[in-house]
Formats: sequence, C-alpha cells, structure tokens
Amino acid sequence: MSHEHIGPYRLLAQQGAGVHRAAGPDGRDVAIRLLPPETRDRLRADLKAMRNVRSPYVVDVLDADPDADRPYLVSRFVPGRPLDEHVAEQGALTGADLGRLAVGLAKALAAIHETGLSHRALRPRDILVVDGSPVVIDFAIAEPAHESEDVRAWAEVVAFAATGGPDAAIPSVLEPLLWSATDEDPAARPSPADLITAVAALDLQPATAPAPPKPKPAAAPAPASSEPGTSTRRAASGAGDTSVVVAAAAVPRAPAVEVPAAREEPVAEPVNEPVAASPRPAVSRVQLVAEAWARLLSAMVVVIVAAVAMMMPVLGIVLSVAAVVLLRMLVAPTGRERALSVGRTLVTLPYAAACGAVVTLGLVALSLFGFEVDPLAAAGLGAAAGVAALWAAPGVRGPRLGMQRLLAPVAPRGIAVAGVVLGLLAFMAVVGAISLTPSFAPMYGLQSSVESAIARWQSTLG
Repeated sequence: MSHEHIGPYRLLAQQGAGVHRAAGPDGRDVAIRLLPPETRDRLRADLKAMRNVRSPYVVDVLDADPDADRPYLVSRFVPGRPLDEHVAEQGALTGADLGRLAVGLAKALAAIHETGLSHRALRPRDILVVDGSPVVIDFAIAEPAHESEDVRAWAEVVAFAATGGPDAAIPSVLEPLLWSATDEDPAARPSPADLITAVAALDLQPATAPAPPKPKPAAAPAPASSEPGTSTRRAASGAGDTSVVVAAAAVPRAPAVEVPAAREEPVAEPVNEPVAASPRPAVSRVQLVAEAWARLLSAMVVVIVAAVAMMMPVLGIVLSVAAVVLLRMLVAPTGRERALSVGRTLVTLPYAAACGAVVTLGLVALSLFGFEVDPLAAAGLGAAAGVAALWAAPGVRGPRLGMQRLLAPVAPRGIAVAGVVLGLLAFMAVVGAISLTPSFAPMYGLQSSVESAIARWQSTLG
C-alpha cells in the first residue's frame, strides 16, 4: 500500500480514522475502510453475504482484500453526515424525521439479517443521514451476535436520536416499542419486520404543547449494573469511545407490547413510504429490479446510438463522442477526473475506429466469396460498430456506468415506462438502419469518397 493507492484504488481524501475516499479503476467514487489484521478471517467469511445485502438503507459493499498488508473493505461512497453530528448540530429528531430514521434503520437490519448476517455494532457514528434518511455504512465485521442484539441497538440509536436536543424527550407513543425492543428476554424482542410495521403505524407528530420535562441522557457511561428496578440503555455517540446512556428512568416503565398486533383503531399514515406486510424480500427485490432495468435500458441506448450512427455516420459519431464525454464526467468523482474525461474518450477513439474498420473491411472481404455488399451499407455498419465500441467494448465501462447511474434512481414504475419508450425507439432505429441508405450529411464529399473507395476494393477483390 502506497501513500496514494490502496490496491487498485487511488486515494482522494481521508474521511476519518482508517476511512478514505477513493476512485476505483473504473472511476467509481468509493469509500475504503482499513480493518485490523485480526479481522481477516471474519472478512473472508462475511464478504460474500455482505455483497448480497441490497437495501437503499445499507451501503453497497463492492470489494475487499482480506490478504492485504492491512485488510480493507471497499463500499459505495455515501455523501452524508454521521447521525451523531447531525443530532449535535440540528438537535433531536422529531415527528416524521424520527419516524423516517426508525423505519429506515429497521429496514436496514431486515436486509442485513436476510443474508444471514447481523450488524453487531449499530452506532450513531456508523449511520449517515442522506436527505433525511439513514444509510448504515459499517456492519458485520465483528464477533457474531444474535439478531435480537441488533434490535436492542436499534432502540438505543432511536432513543439517542429522539433525546439529542436540549429539551427533547422520547415521544410517549414510541416508549412501549422501545421498551419491547430492549426487553431483558431476547426472545421477547420484536423482529426488524415487526419494528417496520409498528413504527409506520405510530403518530409521531410533535404535540402542540411542550411535554413535561424528563431526565435527559447522561453524558458519561453508566455502570454495568444499576439499582434494583432500573436498567440502562446505551448508544455510542461516535466521538471516540464516549457513550450516551439512555436511562430507564427517562421514561416510565410500560408493559411489553405485542408487535405488530392488529389494531382496531384507525392506523395513521406511514411516516415513510408504504410498507408491505412482509418487507424483507421487497427491500432487496426493488433494488435488484431497479439495477436490472438500468442495465437493460443502457443496452437499449447503445442499440439506438449504433443504429443512428449507421443511418447518419457523421452525425451519429459526433453525438456519441459528446455523450460519452458527458457520461464519463458523470461518474468522475473530482474536478480533475472530470477534466480527464475528454482525454479518456480521445484514447478510446482509436480503439473504436479500429473496430469500425475491421467490420467494414470484413464486409468488403466477402467479395472474395462472390458476395457484394452496398458500399454505403458497409460504411454505415462500420460506423455503427465503432460507436458501439465507444460505448460498450470490452474494457470500456465509463459510459455504461454513467448511463446506469442516470437510470437507476428512477422509480420502478418510471423505469417501466422508460423501457417501453426506449424499446420502441430502439425498434424504430433498427428498422430505419436496415431500410434506409446511410447518409454522411452534411459531409457529402466524404460520402462520395468513401463509397468510391469501398467499391474499388470490392472490384479488386472480386
């Protein structure tokens, strides 16, 4: 490992102790976390499952090297602020913001547990707040723990978020659920799926009148044991090893509740998006469907631009080069990398030109076997091959990644509509490329020269 690289990843900035922002070989913006040497075996055991965690509330694990001098884990870079910093600056979360955090963290745990992993150390400093929603960025690389411990940690983090302000207190409607999630009997604690349903049914809007003052979390760790009748709830604050202690005395002890129970009273609108009764498969399925659609739509775009280049080689090549430069800039993580996007495209042009020339000359070579191909059709097919290589040839990933990044965030319904539209455009473009004579407009002189040159080659070979 050098001062500028960790494996194939070029370092851009240090984000914290042992965490770096970096650029991958394909230009992707990533975060690299250096791990203690003793975690090698745990990393090897967990890596495959970690890469299978699919949730908008859990960071995507992309790569790792447990055999490096210092083991490291590579994940998607998430541009957010740690929850402890967010609460320190903005104060306690209330209302829909608190509900969004609670539901998002429960969905994150559900996605992690679905792969057979547990988080093992859910803390505010390992949760980034992005547009009001939580993203868990650190999980699994620790000693195994029961899933119920993650549920207890969920309650501690939610309590921390709800009591982080100077005059804040845990909403009374949330207290029974937090007590249930921190029950002394792990088997009695709800599952993450139960938490999702229960939080979505709560009315967490702040009361019009201020709540009676209640004891606030202490700033120092509490002893391991406490006086009879009182228990403690801990949540790591994120500043060094300091802990925030949520004392049981902060809220009156409520009887354990069955979660989720079918309630007869009217259910409030969910604080986040609507939640299905069985959310675990839905979380990963939506993410996988979005990624699959993004890849499919990117392939349709390549078909369309190649067909346009076949019908109008000059215009198609110029537009494709401009589009490729813009897409490479989209996936570039820094201004310097964006400036290099033009250079990368220029380096790719000879590769694309060679692909186009091979296709054109291959069609001309058919004259050896008595076949004649229209000269302009051969030139158009060569231009289409060159443009396709510019977008998606082996070793060329930047434009496709940029296109997928544009398409992936679209809601599944929007992607379906885009699929229909792009599918029709691709069909019409292919039909036009097959039926129309290629035109080199506005460079008609070039068209005549190319047509004559190909015709002479065919005559020579024939």
